[in-house]
Amino acid sequence: MLDDLFSKYENIARKADFLFKTIQEKYPLSVTCHIRCCDCCYAVFGVFPIEAAYINYYFKRLERKIRRDILRRAEKAETEMLKAKDTLKTFEENPKMQVYGLGKQRVRCPFLTDRDECIFYEKRPIICRIYGVPYSLKDGKKENSYVCSVSGFQEKVAYPTVKLDKLYNELVELSKELMAEGGTPIAKLNKANFMLPLSKVLRMPFEEIIEGEFGE
Repeated sequence: MLDDLFSKYENIARKADFLFKTIQEKYPLSVTCHIRCCDCCYAVFGVFPIEAAYINYYFKRLERKIRRDILRRAEKAETEMLKAKDTLKTFEENPKMQVYGLGKQRVRCPFLTDRDECIFYEKRPIICRIYGVPYSLKDGKKENSYVCSVSGFQEKVAYPTVKLDKLYNELVELSKELMAEGGTPIAKLNKANFMLPLSKVLRMPFEEIIEGEFGE
């Protein structure tokens, strides 16, 4: 069961890689991603349950010393996140402002080594595979476009974008499959659209992810 679900997830990852490469080939001077370019590695983001399970599974198969270093960085990232959330409590009556504020935080990804290299590159999340080319997300009926701030894409110029909502919808459906197979009650399958902080995912027991024991 797990092999089949992970295989489906890897198909989505390959699709994300293909979409990135398609835009990169069309605008090679605008896509400035290169080894040790890590601007996007200082960001606050979450992963869907299927991504969380995949990352958790392969993280726990890394060498012990590597895992220990990653967990040390994850603990630091979590501390920075808690400080940021505490600061943003002043916007409790304005959830959008809280989300905006969190999105502006520069929190180092636990997988980023001291050499500014991603130690988990081959298994990295979907958003990491897209960042660097223009992508869009829907906010109600409105569709907002985003792009890496250090890329060569210009404002007020129309570019093809990766429709990230389509990939995310696939991840939600796959997360439902994973959680249903893991024994998550039907009433809790709506948790398939939850996005879990990476630092938390690394410390969670694998069973808690597939059983939907999060976000209570």
